[in-house]
Amino acid sequence: MRIAILDDFNNLAPQFGPWDSLQRAEVTFFSDHIDDQKALVERLKPFDAIGLMRERTPMPRSLIEQLPQLKFIITTGKQNAAIDVRAAHDHGVVVCGTNSPGHATAELAFLLIMAQARRLLPNVVDLQQKGAWQTELGQDCRGKTLGILGLGRLGAQLAKLGQAIGMKVIAWSQNLTPEACAQQGVQWVDKQALFTQADFVSIHVRLSDRTRGLVGAAELAALGPQGYLVNTSRAEIIDQDALLQALDAQALGGVATDVYVNEPASSSNEKLINHPRALCTPHIGYVTRETYEIFYGEMIEGLAAWLKGAPVRVIAP
Repeated sequence: MRIAILDDFNNLAPQFGPWDSLQRAEVTFFSDHIDDQKALVERLKPFDAIGLMRERTPMPRSLIEQLPQLKFIITTGKQNAAIDVRAAHDHGVVVCGTNSPGHATAELAFLLIMAQARRLLPNVVDLQQKGAWQTELGQDCRGKTLGILGLGRLGAQLAKLGQAIGMKVIAWSQNLTPEACAQQGVQWVDKQALFTQADFVSIHVRLSDRTRGLVGAAELAALGPQGYLVNTSRAEIIDQDALLQALDAQALGGVATDVYVNEPASSSNEKLINHPRALCTPHIGYVTRETYEIFYGEMIEGLAAWLKGAPVRVIAP
């Protein structure tokens, strides 16, 4: 069996688990990323199984149907919106996942909030590159209002971090109820109030048809020139044109983002990266040693189970 492990950007996957325990299997690691589907088909044609790191490489029907050798896909995480699971099922391809601790992304979101509040990046850059001392004046997080868009697993963890430092926490999403908020010690507000009242808004909803563009010009205007936005979810949840316009007009205090429409992102294909009001990280929300140990460890476990004919953590269409 030939197994391809895709998008190992850090060249770290071989370190996280006993890949050589996969008997009768040849494992190949790819650290580069291919967007062109024709080139991707040529690369993947010889492989029986593919291991995916989250949504880095999409697996739509148009790709799956061109891979007749493919029998198995395993993704890190319990689900992967970039895989057409129905198409895989239609072509006899089993899809499985792994567990995901998740807390690392909430920790990064809180770090980005604090970094924006304390003007951390410009102070560091000015000191390192210009020898300039205390060029930017930050602000406290204590006493500020943290607005959370989506109070699920990650949003609830962020709420606790905000509360621990003394922030008032409010939340809204399309299905969120006042009762669910009360269980987390969080105040429910409507969408308009979330952006009007919050000093910082952090996004923790999944990308779907109804959340695409959920944060647009009206929401950014309500957050205002003293407000800050954090996105560790998906870029498309924010209207990217409206975001750039707000930043250019200094109508928004700033944005910190870990996610981009096209990834891997660079200054050549992403205007936010060099914007003076943006703090950009390279989609590292889940990229920690502890998370990789679970992701790749359970990927090996899942591959071994499939090779034995008894797949685990199967994702149904």
